[in-house]
Amino acid sequence: MLAAVLARYGGAGVLAWDNNETRGSLAWRTQRSGHTSTVLDLLPRAEALLGTGAQSAEMSYFAHHQPEDKFDVLHSDQSVDGEHEVTGAEVDAIHRVAAKYYRMIIMDSGNNERAVNWRAMIERTHQLVVPCTNVEDTAEAGARMLEALTNRDEHSRRLAQNAVAIISKRTAGKDPNMDRIVNDFGPLVREVVTIPYDKALTSGVIHFDALNEHTKRAWLRAAAAVAKGL
Repeated sequence: MLAAVLARYGGAGVLAWDNNETRGSLAWRTQRSGHTSTVLDLLPRAEALLGTGAQSAEMSYFAHHQPEDKFDVLHSDQSVDGEHEVTGAEVDAIHRVAAKYYRMIIMDSGNNERAVNWRAMIERTHQLVVPCTNVEDTAEAGARMLEALTNRDEHSRRLAQNAVAIISKRTAGKDPNMDRIVNDFGPLVREVVTIPYDKALTSGVIHFDALNEHTKRAWLRAAAAVAKGL
């Protein structure tokens, strides 16, 4: 949703990159182009894509364009029997390619802050976003991750202090957990934004135009909060 809002209102050139170790869900929640390429297909071509003769159209072989929401998606490995784990050096290589062809890179990730691909992502991060829901375990995981970053090094500490927490409501109706989670995150981050329950976000491919107006406005607020830190 951040990629959709920032691409729609800020112009083209936005990449949503799934930096999960394996089978991240971004491939299931976005539209596929006419191929099944992932980061593992891009990696062998990284040096060529950085060359002076490379053209931007070549990224269409690896990224999956979202025509309505105007951003591109780079899938994590989707194989069921693969054994490759993306290294920190490979994250660096992919990031160099992405930075050449896109104005903004939004990296999704798993929750393992000890993983080398996660750490490599954090080293290149300018604005940290902590997404969670009104489910206890996701909020607790986000809070613990912020604590770990605060204790790691100066760059990570600044990211944690300047982070934006986005709390999405997964169920309809009033939930007292929302207020408590928002209050708990308040002292930990720069800003907390809440997203109302919306059936269009519960499953399947996500389209910004399918959201109700309250949800659209909430995601606009979330994107504005993120943009303040860039």
